[in-house]
Amino acid sequence: MPLYLVATPIGNLGDITQRAKDALAQSQILAAEDTRSALRLLNAYNIPLPGRQLLSYGEHNEKQMAPKLAAELAAGKDVALLTDGGTPLVSDPGYRLVQAAIEAGVQVVPLPGPCAAIAALSASGLAVHGVLFRGFLPKKPGARRRILDSLKDREETLIFYESPQRVVRLAAELAEVFGPTRRACMARELTKLHETFLRLPLGELAARLEADEQKAPIKGEITVLVEGLGKAEDAADEPDDA
Repeated sequence: MPLYLVATPIGNLGDITQRAKDALAQSQILAAEDTRSALRLLNAYNIPLPGRQLLSYGEHNEKQMAPKLAAELAAGKDVALLTDGGTPLVSDPGYRLVQAAIEAGVQVVPLPGPCAAIAALSASGLAVHGVLFRGFLPKKPGARRRILDSLKDREETLIFYESPQRVVRLAAELAEVFGPTRRACMARELTKLHETFLRLPLGELAARLEADEQKAPIKGEITVLVEGLGKAEDAADEPDDA
């Protein structure tokens, strides 16, 4: 009766583990952020669905679904949680279900795999010894600004997710709060055909994205990374712990 947290491809269908496919094939209940995407995934790997349940589990119904799925787990059924792409709970639904499963004494099994934040970090060229993952910022300008102000003096590399419709605004805000010379990297469409990395100071990144937006709407999943304040280069020289 485990709860499997199944990391699924963020683009390239080859980026899935055998353990993930096994969990998808054996679980009696599949709880998916997007059932249509889940069906496409099952079809791509020739994993049959008949005889099992495919249920919608997202922000819109997480509060109601978490206790129901926890009860199914407690009754002895295996449940696999998968998002629209990437690792469950990383800026995706699942927190309530994990908490409910733990409270019910159910085993929670993470199946590692694709994660846009880690993929972008590894190729960003920014320091990796200290990282602060912030995910999506609030949509309200005041709340966004308060969070950015609280982060501007952090030494860790900062990682944000943003929608293509708001990334131009985010880049401009980052340049204003952190300064135009702070190094940054924008990763777009990771693992897909049009995978793109822009490694530029924030001021140049903001100008580049604004110019791109004027030519055509920016599309795709986006991760933005910002260099921490000071000691970023020194961190790379720190010895590993014995």
